Amino acid sequence: PRPRLTFPHAHINERSIQQSHDQPAFVRASKAAELKRAQQKEQRAAKAAEERRRRPKPEAAKAEAEHARLLAAGEKLLDREQAAKAREVARIERELAKRQAERQRAAEQREREQARSEKERQKQAREARLAQLKDEADQRTLQAQERLAELQAVLTERPRRLTSWHPYVEQALAERGPQGVADAVEEVLNGSAVPEGCRAGAGAAYVPEAQQLLIEVELPQHEVVPTVAAYRVMVQRTEIVAQPRKEAETKETYRTLVARLALRALDEAFSTTPAGLVTTVVFNGHVSAKDRATGRPVHPCLVSVVARREDFDELVLDEPQLDPQECLKYLGALVSRHPHDLEPVPPVVEIDLSRYRITADAGAVAGLDSRPDLLQMDPYAFERLVRELFEAMGFETWRTQGSRDDGVDAVAVQRDPVGITVFAIQAKRSKNAVPVETVRALAGVMHDKAASRGVLVTTSWFGKASDDFAHRTGRMQLINGRNLKALLKEYLNMDVLIGLPKTPPGWQPSDVQ
Repeated sequence: PRPRLTFPHAHINERSIQQSHDQPAFVRASKAAELKRAQQKEQRAAKAAEERRRRPKPEAAKAEAEHARLLAAGEKLLDREQAAKAREVARIERELAKRQAERQRAAEQREREQARSEKERQKQAREARLAQLKDEADQRTLQAQERLAELQAVLTERPRRLTSWHPYVEQALAERGPQGVADAVEEVLNGSAVPEGCRAGAGAAYVPEAQQLLIEVELPQHEVVPTVAAYRVMVQRTEIVAQPRKEAETKETYRTLVARLALRALDEAFSTTPAGLVTTVVFNGHVSAKDRATGRPVHPCLVSVVARREDFDELVLDEPQLDPQECLKYLGALVSRHPHDLEPVPPVVEIDLSRYRITADAGAVAGLDSRPDLLQMDPYAFERLVRELFEAMGFETWRTQGSRDDGVDAVAVQRDPVGITVFAIQAKRSKNAVPVETVRALAGVMHDKAASRGVLVTTSWFGKASDDFAHRTGRMQLINGRNLKALLKEYLNMDVLIGLPKTPPGWQPSDVQ
């Protein structure tokens, strides 16, 4: 540290100053000059001393310089070491960063490889799953198609060689009477290899006096028809979805199935029994279901028919182009138009199999003695019967179109040497008197068909107004039920019943029974 400068005369007390003020002026000026010179001298001495102090000795200077050099060298060496350490640390850090980057890149590469592997595994698993689902969809589609084909083959795949049951049925009749015949037929019907769910049960009764077999078969509900047309795989959702069959197609398939099952049951009944024992089979086909409106159980009749053996033997059931529904119409069956909706038809004969007895009205009596009741006939069967009658009478006939009120419109042509006469024929199945409006409407039908004459056929009777109108036209002929019954007996040798609720005026009960 710099030495503190001191002056010997620097400290002058107040007393000395006071004393100097009391001295003369020249004395004071002399002393002041002397004091100033002393101070300047002391300052120069102090400055020289300071300079000498600052000026180092040669040895000390060399030592100090060497020390400074060594210190600087040490500092440089330290700096170099520190720089080297810093470079080494930086190198190590770079090496560590490089290794870390390599490890990260390796880890990322492994993750990418694993991701690719997992993606490939998932892809393969998805493809395997889709292939499995496709196989399953194809299998389920095949099952639906096989089920549909099985239902369509109900009639063509019916049992054969049922005539081998004839001796057994005859023996059962001899030993147990009518009940033995019924038991044998029930055994055949219940043991028949129909597709699963197509026949829940069957019962039979035998009336030997009329050579008539009564059978009642439990038909399946519409759920027996597969509602799925095919199955396919939806790739996006990786699942199997069903392609529904059109509702109209499902209903038509069920309607045709009901007809096939009815024809098959009739074939089994006729084939099992000898012709000498059974000439007519009455068939009622019911279905057990729940009413959709009330939820209560219902048992509607969907098919009812009285089939004669000679008519049934004319059928070629193995013909691929055979229409089962048209076949039932040919047999005069009553068939529900909408079996899918459980729309019932009135049974031709109500069968009580628990007691083996028949409770019926005039229509049932027709079934018992094998005579058909015209009022119970299907409209198509009644139309065919009227056309057959006119053909037997020498006319050429063909059907035009069915009327909207259970009648039929047909055209008949009569050829003679004079020329050709065209008849417009209209048939009415009715239990009540035909109103005059219906007779008048025939005039319009004659005009539409360009017919010169008109014929109105009914199962009931005509009133006085109708007879008067036909008489005034001079070109119309009215055939009531009594006349129709007589014509059928004369030209077709067919004895029929007309189950009217009451005997018409002027008629006898024998006229309709």
